Amino acid sequence: MRRKLLLLLETGLVLAGLLLGASAWKIHSALEQPLSIRQEELLDVPKGSTPTRTFLELEKDGVIKDAFWLRVYWRFNLAGTPIHSGEYRMQPGMTVNGLIDSWKRGDVVQYSLTLVEGWNFHQVRAALAKDDKLEQTLNGLSDSDVMAKIGHKGLFPEGRFFPDTYRFVRGMSDAELLKKAFDRLDEVLAKEWAQRSADVPYTEPYQALIMASLVEKETGVPQERGQIAGVFVRRMALGMQLQTDPTVIYGLGDRYTGKLTRAHLKEPTPYNTYVIPGLPPTPIAMVGREAIHAALNPVAGTSLYFVARGDGSHVFSDDLDAHNNAVREYQLKRRADYRSSPAPVTTPPTTPETDDAIPAASPNTAPESLPQVPPQEPAPAPVPDAAAPQNAQ
Repeated sequence: MRRKLLLLLETGLVLAGLLLGASAWKIHSALEQPLSIRQEELLDVPKGSTPTRTFLELEKDGVIKDAFWLRVYWRFNLAGTPIHSGEYRMQPGMTVNGLIDSWKRGDVVQYSLTLVEGWNFHQVRAALAKDDKLEQTLNGLSDSDVMAKIGHKGLFPEGRFFPDTYRFVRGMSDAELLKKAFDRLDEVLAKEWAQRSADVPYTEPYQALIMASLVEKETGVPQERGQIAGVFVRRMALGMQLQTDPTVIYGLGDRYTGKLTRAHLKEPTPYNTYVIPGLPPTPIAMVGREAIHAALNPVAGTSLYFVARGDGSHVFSDDLDAHNNAVREYQLKRRADYRSSPAPVTTPPTTPETDDAIPAASPNTAPESLPQVPPQEPAPAPVPDAAAPQNAQ
């Protein structure tokens, strides 16, 4: 009897060993099998997907075989390892093991969307809506609803987002990307505000953001940004109106067709700096770090006027006589309806990934929807930081 039990035990162990060996061979074969594809394909792994579901889908599509053994392998070797959502590249000759390695690394395909300096919020929303790689969740929402959706209810959206190239994976939502741009702007503005010049005429960072948007729209020449900010700050100090055309254009919204008239300059809108004193109530565009830095560190000088040369650069003048001479030289010889800022751009910029133009139009600027700008008196100077570079004036 005892010999029979030993024999049965030995037989069971042999069979178990054979079974384990066969299983190991099946798992190895399943892992080393090449993907059944002839050209590169993208595998879309939606949010919430499991390895079991993904293996079964691949088997159903004829890309792999033996999904059962792959599920067994994952269960006993990679239990608890998440599979990151997104798209994965599947190349001809790639093995299942290679595909699993890319899952473990989270090596998902990334896309990019560029938000351009000088764009307004209408253009930002248009760019988001055109990208079919993003999950669209904002379509049909008002601007105020969009701000509530990204966690900033009650904030006016213009100028609140940082222009940059943002990378994302398929399945990321337009709201998530927009929140990244909002947070990035907050971060940059806070850092620049902490290093501002001592005598800038702002009580809060938002005023500097408004000024930066005027600087951003007035020049495409980087080295002029500080000079233009200096002109605006000196005009404010003297109680002069800023008289900058981009604010008039923004206030006109969809009514602007590419040409400013003298009637436009006299038309009262919340943004017309030929009519209102000081800064407009909100930014008029997205701004880059350089424009923010210029607004917070304006170049010292005596110029109070500037006029466009016609090549994107400007001539700066200390008094009205010198300015009028520059106007005659650079503006009146070319057209009768001269202006001190660059000629309005009639063709809006395009995204780097498409030739389709993003529409240039302001959002609804009804007065009741606009925040109030606090009085523009200098804020306390920043406390010097021994570790931070000091700004020279």
